[in-house]
Amino acid sequence: MRIGIGYDTHPFADNRPLIIGGVSIPHEKGLLGHSDADVLTHTIIDAMLGALALGDIGTHFPDTDPTYKDADSLKLLSACLTLIQKEGYVIGNIDSVLICEEPKMKPHIPAIQEKLATVLNCEKNQVSIKATTNEKMGPTGRGEGIAAHAVVLLKEQ
Repeated sequence: MRIGIGYDTHPFADNRPLIIGGVSIPHEKGLLGHSDADVLTHTIIDAMLGALALGDIGTHFPDTDPTYKDADSLKLLSACLTLIQKEGYVIGNIDSVLICEEPKMKPHIPAIQEKLATVLNCEKNQVSIKATTNEKMGPTGRGEGIAAHAVVLLKEQ
């Protein structure tokens, strides 16, 4: 078994959709980033790559490459899954947490779990997603953006 940890954060931006875990979340602002800025998916990608010491999301999908401009992060996640499968591993489980004051994430978690489990070819109960606030402290606490943490356990096929 191999374990990896991931972290990502993106600031809010006007005129962008808010995509979390591949799901469009109704909100007046989206997240700023080179791709679709899906903070949760990026975090999970980093955790998966880290578990096998394969670098990070920027190594495989650099923001300097126009190919990834406005990219669908679920496609990047699928490519990452292919990488770990080539190494002989599959998802054991994922534990993640979203950190934001708004929007409230709880109503969207089942859809996000379903979407990520489908892309990762695993069961919904292998993808844990929690949400919390930062109690009004720091940039996420002031509502400037969203952060996410994830831990991924990979197991041999």
